[in-house]
Amino acid sequence: MTSITSAKILILATHGYERSELHVPLEELKRRGADVKIASLKKEPIKSWDEKDWGDTVDVDLTVDQASVENFDALVIPGGQINPDILRTDEKAVKLVKDFVASGKVVAAVCHGPWLLVEADALRGRKATSYHSIKTDVKNAGAEWVDKEVVTDKGIITSRNPGDLQAFVAKIVEEVEEGRHQRRAA
Repeated sequence: MTSITSAKILILATHGYERSELHVPLEELKRRGADVKIASLKKEPIKSWDEKDWGDTVDVDLTVDQASVENFDALVIPGGQINPDILRTDEKAVKLVKDFVASGKVVAAVCHGPWLLVEADALRGRKATSYHSIKTDVKNAGAEWVDKEVVTDKGIITSRNPGDLQAFVAKIVEEVEEGRHQRRAA
């Protein structure tokens, strides 16, 4: 079990992440004492999507190549349509997700973020939620899709949209403090 005040959390994102879905977990988890890092495909600032246009940028701490599951207690995947669609086509990003799932550590994805869980085959036989437009993708990946603000199945946390972020972050804290979860590898 890890206290959130000593937890190390990795956010996996690239250009086109939904602004609030990265900033709210980043700021709230840091406020609660966690050490939060952002990994991306390149070590350069990434630009958000903020409702109907490009938003601000955030600095990247390390690349996917530099990220190792051994150095973190949890993985957070923000949504937005662009961000997870780009990441799910990158073999190294998908492998990182698979490694986190196999480790039993917390994996949390919001909105379109579960597309990465679909690509990593991490949802088969689990309950999950997502943004409504990818409901069929989640179901086709073998999950039981549930319309709730946050769904947790053996340490894999999913939420639907920015309106669910407070419950999403609270569940990340709870699951990190609960510790590793026994589950099948992706």
